[in-house]
Amino acid sequence: MAQRSQQSSLAKAYLLLYNIGQTIGWSCILFLSLQHYLITKSWVGLYRHSYIQLLLEVFQTLAYLEVLHCVLGLVKSNWFLTAVQIFSRVFLTWGVVWSIPEVQDGWFVACFLLPWTLTEIIRYSFYALNLLNSVPYFLIWCRYTFFIVLYPIGVSGELFTQFSALPYIKKTAIYTYPLPNRMNMSFDYYTVVIILMLSYIPLFPMLYFHMIGQRKKVLRGLSEKKED
Repeated sequence: MAQRSQQSSLAKAYLLLYNIGQTIGWSCILFLSLQHYLITKSWVGLYRHSYIQLLLEVFQTLAYLEVLHCVLGLVKSNWFLTAVQIFSRVFLTWGVVWSIPEVQDGWFVACFLLPWTLTEIIRYSFYALNLLNSVPYFLIWCRYTFFIVLYPIGVSGELFTQFSALPYIKKTAIYTYPLPNRMNMSFDYYTVVIILMLSYIPLFPMLYFHMIGQRKKVLRGLSEKKED
């Protein structure tokens, strides 16, 4: 029993450090983003400003640890859904923006980067404070309200970024493995990106309205507690 309690305490401490670390990382991205805008009066070129690219790559890729958290039972979330959501972001980060310099200075990069940043600061600070049982109502409200605007803007930015990358992908055949070859199989990166873009059609409404439902459930529950 004591061993279980110790393991639980260690897991809680680890999750607390992880969520605090992610909050700090994304807060640095927000700070540098605002710095870029104050200097240039534009969101164009945001990705290349200071350490934004490095911070995005590090903290977005680290999010894959959350799949492990699910598998190990450290958090009560579906590991598959978590993996799918993280994959779409990591793919955009590395498979599109990092791989294709032509899209890095586009204004549409800011359209997904800023919503991601605000969402993650709210989400990870919520998780950290929840582990300490001290989440203020304001943060709960932000977590279940800001997505209403941020999610559609972020998805639009993701799609614009991928769409703008298609001409370069087609022209250079980057990451494409055509026939004939020794393995007798082909891989068309251009087609893969298009398929991933099309996957937003069923997935976005499903996830968006799921979150709307969660918002009603959580905020209604808080209102009932206040009345009691």
